Amino acid sequence: MPQITSIIIYICIGLFAGFMSGMFGIGGGAVRIPLLNLAGLPLLSAFGINLFIVPFSSLVGAVSQRENIDKEIAIYLGVGGVFGALIGAFLAGLIPTLILAVIFVALSLVIVLGLFLDRIVPALAHKINLTHKSAFISSFFLSLMAAIRGGSAGSLFPAFLKATGSEIHRAIATSLCVTIFTCIGAAIIFWSRGDIIWLPAIFALTGSMVGARLGSSVSLKTKSVWLEIGLGILVVALALITVYKAL
Repeated sequence: MPQITSIIIYICIGLFAGFMSGMFGIGGGAVRIPLLNLAGLPLLSAFGINLFIVPFSSLVGAVSQRENIDKEIAIYLGVGGVFGALIGAFLAGLIPTLILAVIFVALSLVIVLGLFLDRIVPALAHKINLTHKSAFISSFFLSLMAAIRGGSAGSLFPAFLKATGSEIHRAIATSLCVTIFTCIGAAIIFWSRGDIIWLPAIFALTGSMVGARLGSSVSLKTKSVWLEIGLGILVVALALITVYKAL
């Protein structure tokens, strides 16, 4: 493949994943990793490049939506997520893909159900309260699962926060803030193993940062109900793709 063609492909992958990140508060790895792999990169390199990109693209989205960040909860989510991501990065490639896929799908379906809990069972939804301890523990396990798959748990954080009572715009902004930090340690581990290929990483990063800015602008102007529906569809679709890839 000619180098200019490869560069355009990496930029486009970054743009698309970055837009989804800014729009829905996800890290973008569930979109970016399979596309990078499809473009010809080894899977572990796609993992490492994604973890390298997420802090930068999430920073762009978080700055754009900074007024909606729940700073207190973000601290506990961030600390728990950093520990989970570090352990997950060490375990990457050691756990069978199918087992990971089944766990990830189960988590996704439970969280998506929680996303609409306030409409399905409002009395129960009002009793759920996210404490500092539960935020730390939940973030640890979500980030652990995600890092084993080269991701940031960003595809689950917004729906998880909404399920625990956060308003959707607040959940998206807080997720973007948290994923800035959860990926840094894991990215260093992948870099130290030589998994990051810098040419695609730089161009995918460039596209991702532009996409994140555009996605954040659209997200801020979008009604909550459409963000909730879009996020729910996205999480389910990514879970089904995960299963398909694992089979």
